[in-house]
Amino acid sequence: MQDTRTDLKLLEGGVLKEAEETIKADHVGNNPETDSDSATALQLFLDRIPINNSIPGIKNSPVVELKTGDTVKDAIEFLYTKNAFGAPIVDVLDPEIPLTRFPDRYIGFLDFATLVLWSLQNASKETGKGNFMSLLEKNPEIGNTKVGELAKSFLWNPFFPVRLEDTLFHVLLLISKHRIQVVPVVEQSNLKVTGFVTQNAVIQLLLQSDGLTWFDSIAEKPLSEFRFENESVSFVYGDESIADALHVLFKSQTGAVAVINRQTRMLIGSVRNGDVYLLMENDKIFRDRKVVTVEEFIRIETSDRDPDPTIERDMGALLSAGVLQLRNKYRPRMDSPVTNKKTDTLKEAMKNVARTKSDFCFQVDDSQHLLGILTLRDIILQFSPPSMNSNIDGGGFFETALELTGCQIKGGTLVCDH
Repeated sequence: MQDTRTDLKLLEGGVLKEAEETIKADHVGNNPETDSDSATALQLFLDRIPINNSIPGIKNSPVVELKTGDTVKDAIEFLYTKNAFGAPIVDVLDPEIPLTRFPDRYIGFLDFATLVLWSLQNASKETGKGNFMSLLEKNPEIGNTKVGELAKSFLWNPFFPVRLEDTLFHVLLLISKHRIQVVPVVEQSNLKVTGFVTQNAVIQLLLQSDGLTWFDSIAEKPLSEFRFENESVSFVYGDESIADALHVLFKSQTGAVAVINRQTRMLIGSVRNGDVYLLMENDKIFRDRKVVTVEEFIRIETSDRDPDPTIERDMGALLSAGVLQLRNKYRPRMDSPVTNKKTDTLKEAMKNVARTKSDFCFQVDDSQHLLGILTLRDIILQFSPPSMNSNIDGGGFFETALELTGCQIKGGTLVCDH
């Protein structure tokens, strides 16, 4: 643990400090007209933060892969056994055909929760006293579906990788253009995924800029001044069934469903993609999902909590770049939703999700009535194009990013096809 803390100390005083000093020199010495342009400064700042030096832990665990020929049943069982949140999908090509670019090897990314929710949504036969895997056996049209056959469905996360030498701005550009949960990091020498940059790791890294003018000019605004993509939030009442909540979770595609007390209209919890594995962990929960209420479900405690959260929790968001575990003991309890008020600043919300290692926070009023949901992507978008001044030239990482995102430079301005 000591080594990791040393790395982070070097990060704060090294890479970020060097980037900050370089930006100051550029703006003061070379282009005084842009001194007041905090957006351009932030963009240049992010362009000077390489992934390999700023996010420790990217390569701290093996990456599992799925193949296009794997069945849905085998893929779910494999990810569950490997305790993996998800995996990139390898396109099984003719071995005689050489791979010249890293996108040639992979065609997408699938996560465990989406596969399980899709299976539940489409299964026509129930299992009676069986478990989740027996449901797939009784519904072979679901369980025997090849992973590759789902390639064109909305279940897939598109595959847009980065290299270790790319920068944080490259990552932000990809997340802002595409709805991706993670950004794969590819080793250029063998064209294989070696790790992932998570959205939570990006938030943690952005927070290292706390106190810098170009960061604070955005982050110190109250949430009420922003227009986020997810203005409406999906919810279920606590007296509805687990099956009802899972159905809404699948349809909403936001990764979380709020749980509301029907009488008081107060927020009492949430059901998240990260909780779906419990259907395989506990056969009784699976069998009784149409009977047991959501309020009963969110009170279930299934794993040991961190006995001393100060040991690793402070570091967890950054280190999670390399580890995407299905079972996460640091995740907030389902009945302890992470919340912020509209009067809170964006920076306060960022610190809240980073501290709790949550993928989102609910916006509530003083009476705990639900107002909206703020996802990590919503936050990241505030620091990404097109919100920032785009008077930049191409080259290096940016040319690669433009190719992946369908953007181009016209007259010194970044233009993206929407």
